[in-house]
Amino acid sequence: MNGKLRSTISNVLLPLAALVLLVFIWFAACEWGSVPKFMLPSPQAVWQAFVKDWELMLSHARVTLTETFIGLFFGILTGFFMAVVMDRFRIVQKLLYPLIIVSQTIPTVAIAPLLVLWMGYKMLPKIVLIILIVFFPISISLLEGFGSVDRDTVNLMRSMGANRLQIFRYVKMPSALGHFFSSLKISVSYAVVGAVLAEWLGGTEGLGCYMTRVRKAYAYDKMFAVIILISVISLLLIWLTGFIQKRCMPWEKINKTRS
Repeated sequence: MNGKLRSTISNVLLPLAALVLLVFIWFAACEWGSVPKFMLPSPQAVWQAFVKDWELMLSHARVTLTETFIGLFFGILTGFFMAVVMDRFRIVQKLLYPLIIVSQTIPTVAIAPLLVLWMGYKMLPKIVLIILIVFFPISISLLEGFGSVDRDTVNLMRSMGANRLQIFRYVKMPSALGHFFSSLKISVSYAVVGAVLAEWLGGTEGLGCYMTRVRKAYAYDKMFAVIILISVISLLLIWLTGFIQKRCMPWEKINKTRS
C-alpha cells in the first residue's frame, strides 16, 4: 500500500465510516429504541426540516457568518498587536499577560447579556463578543511562537546588520506561523459558537435567533437541523484555515515528505 492510498484511507475513509456509523446508531435509537421522537427526532425528520427551512436558515446563516468574519478579523488584529507589543516590551508583557488570563476566566454566557444590554440588539455586541473570544488564543499562541525562535538565527541576523523589523519579518514571523494557524483553527470554531450564543441571548437575526424560535415552538427537528448546519460551518472554516496554512507554509509539506 503506497503512501497516498494510506493517507486517503486515514484522512477520508475512516472519518466517513465513523460518520456513517454515528448516523446509523442515531437512526437505530429512533426507530428501534425507546427514545421518544419529540426528544430525539429521526435523521429523516431532521433532513426534511433542513430542506423545508433551507432558505430561512441560509438567510440567518449569512448574518451569523458576517458577524463571525468581522469579529475574526478584528480579533486576529487585536491578538497580533498585543503579541507583538508583549514580545517587544517585557514590562508590557508582565503587566498585560495576567490580565489577559483573568479575562478568560469570566464565562462567555455572563458577558453576552451585558454586551447586548450596553450595545443593543444589532450586530455590534456579537462582534465584540467574538473579538473577546478570538484575541486570547491568537495572542498567547503568537507570543509563544515569537519566544520559540532560534536564538542562533537571531544572532546571525544581527551580525549581518539586520534591524528589528527584518528579524521579525524573516525569523520571528515564520517561526510563529505554526502556532498562529493552530490557534486560528480553534478561534474560528469558537467564533461561530460565540456569535450563535450572543444571538441566542439577544438579537433579531442569525442562527442563534432561529434556534431560540424553533426551541420555543418545540420544533426539535429544526433545532437539530440548525445544530448540524452550525457544525458544518465550523468544520468548513477549520478546513479553510488548514488550506490557507498549507499555502502560507509550503516548507511544512517539504519537511513531511523528507521525513
